[in-house]
Amino acid sequence: MNNGHARRLWALDSPTLTVQSETLLYGTSGEITIPVPSFLIEHPKGLVLFDTGLHPDAIEDPEKVYGADLAANLRIGGTADQRLDRQLQAIGYKASDITHVVSSHGHFDHTGGLFLFPEAKHYFGDGELRYANWPDPIQKFVYREEVLDVIRRLDVREVSGDFDVFGDGAVTILATPGHTPGEVSLIVHLKSRTFILTGDAIHLRAAMEQEYHFPIDADTTGALRSLRRLKYLKESLDATVWISHDPDDWAEFAHAPGFYE
Repeated sequence: MNNGHARRLWALDSPTLTVQSETLLYGTSGEITIPVPSFLIEHPKGLVLFDTGLHPDAIEDPEKVYGADLAANLRIGGTADQRLDRQLQAIGYKASDITHVVSSHGHFDHTGGLFLFPEAKHYFGDGELRYANWPDPIQKFVYREEVLDVIRRLDVREVSGDFDVFGDGAVTILATPGHTPGEVSLIVHLKSRTFILTGDAIHLRAAMEQEYHFPIDADTTGALRSLRRLKYLKESLDATVWISHDPDDWAEFAHAPGFYE
């Protein structure tokens, strides 16, 4: 049995999006402001980044990056200090120090900073890149051609099923398809506790509790299956689930420069 541990986990501060809550969860209404974080994991064999968030320039000039219509709908909030490259610098790392980048999926709010890491090994779930190039109409707007152009120039590995990044059980890419065909989550074993980082396999705590899928999931049946898998793993691993976009999770857990070890 693998019993390795990562050394540290940081949640990197991020810009926010303000959207209508019903776009995230059926039966709700009104506005909700959600974080768009990245997570950095230090392991003896490398530095792993889980998701790269929005394009760093979008914080200061969202219309230039995403166009007027999408920028108006996203209502991006934040300051230049929340750029991913500056967040890394604030805890003592350069973008070139990152050895592995795991993208939960290909949507623009999770892949905007991929271009910062041209020398890293990049991981996507099986089927994600094919779908990103030929998405269903309902998801077409969240796959950006400029991101796909970056991905084509990277050292990319599409992994099928679960994948142990370092072979010791410390950092495991977990197949949780449904939101997109290649959606993945990440299990991080630290000495003090275990985290499951959900990406967009779950969007809000209420969705996990009520077992409601996201309104525009690519495969709603698969999404619910993955949601339940994460709930059961939470129990069996005695893990803490960290839902990337959930504002309550962001408020509860520590952010960089604070960390877990």
